Amino acid sequence: METRRSDTAGAACHGGAANSGSASASKAPVLYERVGGESGLRQLVETFYDIVEFEPAGERLHILHLRGHGVAHSRIEQFNFLSGFLGGPKLYVEKFGHSNVREMHAHVEIDAEARDAWLRCMEIAIDRVGLAEDVRADLMRNFTRVAFMLKNTG
Repeated sequence: METRRSDTAGAACHGGAANSGSASASKAPVLYERVGGESGLRQLVETFYDIVEFEPAGERLHILHLRGHGVAHSRIEQFNFLSGFLGGPKLYVEKFGHSNVREMHAHVEIDAEARDAWLRCMEIAIDRVGLAEDVRADLMRNFTRVAFMLKNTG
């Protein structure tokens, strides 16, 4: 895991969610493993984007994605990013050379409504895929920290 960070956004996204930060965390399974590895993460991302595309809870996010690179692109890149963010293979970094979430979202106006919609859709997705409560809590703690950093308007 990288230990040098260039900014707050980097600290939150360069594997920061992989462990809870305690000294013993390095021996504990990383969140990537706790969500079910590649297949579990893929199911979470697909469930999340199905909510974004097809359900009222995701309407605000769907509009934002249509203004950006689109939902299909986001399904791929969110999986790639979360893989590394949760302590698995650093697919996004291998592809783009960084995993700075602020840079990734610089083209998107993110207000409190969009931030909260993202968090709500992710909570729904986590519940639907049936992750354990401790995994849910750890994911949402990390996702909430990053989501609040990304608010850039309003």
